[in-house]
Amino acid sequence: MKSMTGFGRAEAANSVVTLVVEMKSVNNRFRDVQLRLPREYNVLEPRAQSLLRDAIQRGRLDVTVRRSSADGASRIVPDLGLVEQYRRASMEIANRLQIDTAGANVLEFILAQPGVLVAADAEPDVLGEWDLLETALLGAAEDLDRMRNAEGEALRVDLQRHLGDALRLRAEIAFHAEGVAERLRARLEERLLRLLADRLDPVRLAQEAAILADKADIAEELARFGSHCDQFVEALAAPEPVGRRLDFLLQELNREVNTIGSKAAEHAVSARVVELKTVLERLREQAQNVE
Repeated sequence: MKSMTGFGRAEAANSVVTLVVEMKSVNNRFRDVQLRLPREYNVLEPRAQSLLRDAIQRGRLDVTVRRSSADGASRIVPDLGLVEQYRRASMEIANRLQIDTAGANVLEFILAQPGVLVAADAEPDVLGEWDLLETALLGAAEDLDRMRNAEGEALRVDLQRHLGDALRLRAEIAFHAEGVAERLRARLEERLLRLLADRLDPVRLAQEAAILADKADIAEELARFGSHCDQFVEALAAPEPVGRRLDFLLQELNREVNTIGSKAAEHAVSARVVELKTVLERLREQAQNVE
């Protein structure tokens, strides 16, 4: 089992360039991969996206790639257009002020201006750097996967604990529901005797008691609840992503509990139904973190 949340980082470098890849995954009902690449790598985006689609099955994955050139891979180049603008401006000022300027002074002035000399990376061999980018992406994905696996194991333990609480409450509900038909019949008979006394019809009493008992019978709901819990246990032990399966099972568990609550004829059952709904909500909150 894997959590949908995690963080991974990896670096890859050669003599020309260093790449740093950072990945962060968070909860999402679907798979959503957001990739931010350096401008030079735009042509590699389809390859990178294809590789990253295998990294997660569910959740939002944010990936950032940073590229920096190694020492010696950059060169200083002049912005000739800007140089010409400074030259013309300085000459215009000198002519207006009737100042005789020496060429060396003009050159020194121009070189001191911001933006005249800029550091420019050599044109990268983008396709040749794919292997480096692939290595960094896979390394970050592996790092992310380790964290997601570790958090997934913690989630499994927590889900098993809450499921144990749910099964305990189910057993308590079954215990308190035992014999409810007889108790309902006795209460109904007592009520009717107070109202009708000697006019009580035993046949009508039996019919009414049977209707009440049928409405209060929760055996089927308890059986289905237990079956869904068994499937939940199986899902927790499965190696493949099970988040959507857990979501579905929790919907079914809630459906059975709601039906039990609507049929509850005694306080002992209805009180435990309230507790059980709280436990299922905790399960739902945790299951939302599972891939």
